[in-house]
Amino acid sequence: MAFAPQIKVPATYMRGGTSKGVFFALDDLPEAARVPGKARDALLMRVIGSPDPYAKQIDGMGGATSSTSKTVIISRSAKPDHDVDYLFGQVAIEKAFMDWSGNCGNLSAAVGPFAIRNGLVDPARVPQNGTATIRIWQANIGKTIIAHVPMTNGEVQETGDFELDGVTFPAAEVVLEFMDPAEEGDGGALFPTGKLVDELEVPGIGSFRATMINSGIPTIFPEASALGYTGTESQDDINGDAATLQKLETIRAHGALKMGLIKSLDEAASRQHTPKLAWVAPPKGYTASSGKAIAAGDIDVLVRAMSMGKLHHAMMGTASVAIATAASITGTLVNLAAGGGERETVCFGHPSGTLRVGAKAQEVNGDWQVSKAIMSRSARVLMSGWVHVPFAW
Repeated sequence: MAFAPQIKVPATYMRGGTSKGVFFALDDLPEAARVPGKARDALLMRVIGSPDPYAKQIDGMGGATSSTSKTVIISRSAKPDHDVDYLFGQVAIEKAFMDWSGNCGNLSAAVGPFAIRNGLVDPARVPQNGTATIRIWQANIGKTIIAHVPMTNGEVQETGDFELDGVTFPAAEVVLEFMDPAEEGDGGALFPTGKLVDELEVPGIGSFRATMINSGIPTIFPEASALGYTGTESQDDINGDAATLQKLETIRAHGALKMGLIKSLDEAASRQHTPKLAWVAPPKGYTASSGKAIAAGDIDVLVRAMSMGKLHHAMMGTASVAIATAASITGTLVNLAAGGGERETVCFGHPSGTLRVGAKAQEVNGDWQVSKAIMSRSARVLMSGWVHVPFAW
């Protein structure tokens, strides 16, 4: 029996923020995978090593966590006043599906550097030294991201002294601006139910107060105490308990239904990337996963977030946008847990440490609007060349 040889596809393996993913230039993909559909999904899943019933992704580039089971496709943009289009694909680990419903805020930090390095940005817009301002069209959600990428001697600067909790080594800082981050298209307005705080009823589990917001990514924010938590939970406290994970997924599914993101609870299983579920609590001291002591005075609020069915080791970048936005709006549960009142920045505690983010929100004719959310991340190339894929078209 004859076996087809592997194909090889130009690719770059990059870290962006607290995530890793395989990046492709659209024109480098096999022709059948240059358009959305089964061929593209099958190729990217095979690159990452999914579906894998062992949940290890040994036969692929994935790292067997939601933070490391990711793909990105970049192309020159036809959009006015934008440099590149950025499409993010979250790869399920054990199941055979790709989730294209949302953005990855962490990998957003690597988009500008990848685009510059791969010649996808007009050279006239890239300085020899200083900062390149890259205008990114986030194609999953139809939003603009502005990335400020440091340049040294005509090259993207990757090394530096910027430290990011959840990432072991320092690197160069990339500042990201998420413009008009409210997701109008999927689930409606900034607050899809029209309320800053809702009562979320989950049959068989209970009723919870929750802030449900569309900013960066649709997110459900209940109070930690209502779930029986303190907000200082580590991954080990949550991820090893199947009953706990099922409970949290059920709450997430009912939140998705109330937000209008799905029409029936059955749809939640095929929409794992969005919405996110993140519980909040007032500041309290705890020990981060690195062993670093985080004092109550170091933070404004505690947040723990679920991603693809597991507690995230740090914080998703898009959920950080949601946290920044909700914290800036007086009366949300995030704002109240942070002490209430008006604010434009918030420092939150997550399992790996702390992160400061900001957002500018204002109430206009009774509706809240957010002009932008800002955060700092870092990014660097881990490996570049080709991925080899045993794949037959």
